[in-house]
Amino acid sequence: MSIVATLVVGRDGSTSKESRSAGVSSVSDRKVFLQRRREVDCIIIGGNTARHEPYNRTPVPLVVISRSLVNPVQGNHLALLWNCSPAQAVDKARTQFGPTILIEGGISLINELTEQKILDRIELSVTPATGGDNRIDWEELLARFKHCQSREVDGTTFYSAWN
Repeated sequence: MSIVATLVVGRDGSTSKESRSAGVSSVSDRKVFLQRRREVDCIIIGGNTARHEPYNRTPVPLVVISRSLVNPVQGNHLALLWNCSPAQAVDKARTQFGPTILIEGGISLINELTEQKILDRIELSVTPATGGDNRIDWEELLARFKHCQSREVDGTTFYSAWN
């Protein structure tokens, strides 16, 4: 069983450029990100992430946590819209899809699950990008976990942190 969050940021903590994470991603990050998605039972995202990122196709079921009754990813036949708390979504997804859940954001969702100690691990990619939006203190985020490893590939540093 594993509840893992994944997040990409620029070195200045930017989580997006023009409301999309692609602006702070890198080729190396994208490759790792796409592989990680194929190894899980379900992906969970928040409604804002669903409205701004391209989620029309996913390799596994996609759960969108939202209070809105409008499905922002109607073209994805694997997408489900759930009006519940992040913790409830994780429990329900485990029961419905399996034990390996990937949390793709946004940062509010990741922060809430981190604070509630629901995440087993975070996979954080730090790219050379700067000048984006929605900055976070990624070092503080990693500090919430007891253990951390890193490796660098083509200018992107990949951190894996867990308790």
